[in-house]
Amino acid sequence: MDNKFIRAEEVAQELSVSKPYAYKLIRQLNEELKAKGFITITGRVNRQYFYERLYGAGKEEK
Repeated sequence: MDNKFIRAEEVAQELSVSKPYAYKLIRQLNEELKAKGFITITGRVNRQYFYERLYGAGKEEK
């Protein structure tokens, strides 16, 4: 089963940014999800939402 969440290490690698900046992005995305009424997990963000917000794509492309 695919992992539904993306962690800071993977975000940092995907975007070629520092790990602290990746955590900042995750916090921002989680705040958006909380405002929509979703439950979030600190340090992780829904993988589909991450790709949707950053690339405008609904699913990760392989």
